[in-house]
Amino acid sequence: MATVEKRTRGLVRPYHAKINALYRVIDGVIIYLSLWLVAEYFGHDWDQRYSWVAIGGVLFYQFYAEYNEVYYSWRGSPFAREALRIFSSWVMGAASLFVTLFFLHVADQYSRLQLGIWMFLAPTVIITLHGARREALKAARHLGHNTRAVAIVGANELGARIHKAFVEMPWLGYEVKGFYDDRTKQFGRIKSELSVVNNLAGLFEQTRKGEIDIVYITLPMKAEDRIKDLLRKFADTTVSVYVVPDFFVFDLLHARWSVIQGIPVVSVYDSPFRSFDSLLKRAEDIVLASIILALIALPMAAIAVGVKMSSPGPIIFKQRRYGVKGDEIQVWKFRTMTVCEDGAEVKQAQRDDQRVTKLGAFLRRTSLDELPQFINVLQGTMSIVGPRPHAVSHNEYYRSRIYGYMLRHKVLPGITGWAQVHGHRGETDTLDKMEQRVRYDLEYIRHWSPMLDLKIIAKTIWLVIKGKNAY
Repeated sequence: MATVEKRTRGLVRPYHAKINALYRVIDGVIIYLSLWLVAEYFGHDWDQRYSWVAIGGVLFYQFYAEYNEVYYSWRGSPFAREALRIFSSWVMGAASLFVTLFFLHVADQYSRLQLGIWMFLAPTVIITLHGARREALKAARHLGHNTRAVAIVGANELGARIHKAFVEMPWLGYEVKGFYDDRTKQFGRIKSELSVVNNLAGLFEQTRKGEIDIVYITLPMKAEDRIKDLLRKFADTTVSVYVVPDFFVFDLLHARWSVIQGIPVVSVYDSPFRSFDSLLKRAEDIVLASIILALIALPMAAIAVGVKMSSPGPIIFKQRRYGVKGDEIQVWKFRTMTVCEDGAEVKQAQRDDQRVTKLGAFLRRTSLDELPQFINVLQGTMSIVGPRPHAVSHNEYYRSRIYGYMLRHKVLPGITGWAQVHGHRGETDTLDKMEQRVRYDLEYIRHWSPMLDLKIIAKTIWLVIKGKNAY
């Protein structure tokens, strides 16, 4: 009876590699046939030229799909991530194909309209079929097919988080049998509210009987010897074992796993902008900055005349600040003061600061003094959204006083940021205020997305209208 149950739970698993190969073939056929259908629709004769383009599209897509891990198991991740991997693989593959056609001097032999429709049709069908596959698997798991019996070793905070993730996503097909632990509830060694269904000896017996498919070990990192002992014992079974490292004891910044020559490593502090995300962020900056500069060209010219007439000194104030990776950059602003401080000590502007000109007070209150920084964005030294850059002297002061302060420089500094839309603008006259600003900056880096950038831009416009916290 146990054998029948085990086969029901693991029906797909033995054929996982073959199924993945089938997915690759189906995606390739979709790419080829979608171009053929477009040609048929327009009444274009299918010839060898189009065959080679279709084959090239398949090969380039498969290459980037492997790079973006499209065909890996993403059972626990949202479908939006898988769809983004598919789309980015197609965009990079299509770009590579077009570059190849251009350098071979044959790009003009193809209809731009037909290729454009193909560029839209192929990824749409692929993403739709991948989504349908996921929904079919969800339905099967809801009916009790292709499920996994899971045991969690460690009735602690990390174990509770793993359990909560499985409970909130029943469509994953993971049936959590409970927590297994030999420890007692004394001295807080396990969470008092978690129920331990059995000790480890009982778990080993269940695994030998084939009643458990997967074991998650969530013991703390300091329990290295106990974890090694558990792994030795589980080696005498056929159960799949996952060690869940308690990296939550660290202040992770966009952590991710990678492998170097078969050695698994995890990044503790990293940037969210890698490969496609970096290109997407840069494209966002260039497009938005270009549009904004075209719209504000005349107002900027008027402000420049006003600054020149209001007081002696340059129109543009350039101040040294730290950019990405801690490199020095020059940030441009309309001059709002009678001084241009950029030395070892820079006094922050305060309310009713005598150094601020009358026009400068208006520019600072409305943030119009920041407009030249859109030129910094086009130069590539800043982004529209990101942690605000501080004067070099301020960086040197705070980096030794605030934990993780320099992690802000894992990304390009921004004209506006997550901290600013939460009210952390203007003067930071206490250490606590700067700590709050840094906390929001790091939160932005952890959770970056294009939608978050657009949200911050919209909130910034509203804050500028209200005109608070800047002097």
